[in-house]
Amino acid sequence: MSHYAGIDLSMETSHVCVVDADGRKIAAQSVDSTPEAIAAALGRYGPIERAVIETGRMTPSVALGLRELGVAIVCIDARQAHQSLKAMKANKTDPHDAAGLAQLARTGFYKEVHVKSPAAHGVRAVITARGHLVEARVRLDNTIRGLCATFGIRLGIGQGERFLNRMQAAAPIPGLGEAVASLVRARERLVDEIRQLDRELKAISLASPACQALMSIPGVGVQTSAAFAAAVDDASRFKRSRTAGAYFGLVPRRHQSGELDWTGRITKQGDSTVRKLLYEAANSILTRTRQTFALKSWALKIAKRRGLRKARVALARRLAVIMHAMLRDGTLFEA
Repeated sequence: MSHYAGIDLSMETSHVCVVDADGRKIAAQSVDSTPEAIAAALGRYGPIERAVIETGRMTPSVALGLRELGVAIVCIDARQAHQSLKAMKANKTDPHDAAGLAQLARTGFYKEVHVKSPAAHGVRAVITARGHLVEARVRLDNTIRGLCATFGIRLGIGQGERFLNRMQAAAPIPGLGEAVASLVRARERLVDEIRQLDRELKAISLASPACQALMSIPGVGVQTSAAFAAAVDDASRFKRSRTAGAYFGLVPRRHQSGELDWTGRITKQGDSTVRKLLYEAANSILTRTRQTFALKSWALKIAKRRGLRKARVALARRLAVIMHAMLRDGTLFEA
């Protein structure tokens, strides 16, 4: 008889539930949150037809580890799982969640999610770390501006030499000079670390034919190409390139019921980092790239008709479609 399993993953321990083809509970237990412990627990009940796990921080390592151990693991969208589990049980507990996931595994009522490779997660880690360092540097800059403004020193916008030179006026002021000097030292360390991660991203892009191909698009640089290639990971998982626009939340939200048919702003689902980088690449094409090509001309027509902001979003969506097609076909950008 076929058996199905649900795994509710937590940091230290996880709950596992096994049901048969009729939905009857065969077993339920708590195990360590390692692929080996989970696989051993499932192995006691014969071959598992399918085991379901939700998306989460620990999911990639556990899911990939279980696959290596021969477990037929399926990762599902946590948002969809949440709605299904809430309908099954009034009380939310880890054992209830595991039992609900087992029923989803049995019925097949779920949306499978691609588990990215360790290499893709490694690239994402570098991009995420860089983003947090940049945010920390911006916070320091704003703090320095605020402290100096209290004493009538206006540092102005930007972060270049002019900003640093104006900051010297704070040095002779008791209290402010020491505070700003400390913040500047921390800022310098952050800038050095950001540059180091920039070099790391550049090395990743230079070593990747996929990133090199994506950078043949005007306006698409090291960060955008690396982030997009890592997010897609396996281009064959999208049946159509148009799906990439929806995957990164760049398609309009729609609500249709009876006579009501409403189209709103973009969904903003999926990877927010890639979506932001695509938007920045679109802005670069529209406002900084001097070269004229069909894609830019198309976006400029939208900007003239509906405004620059909508043109940026439309171009970002088109970039996602084109970049996926390039990864799938292994081609360069044709202006």
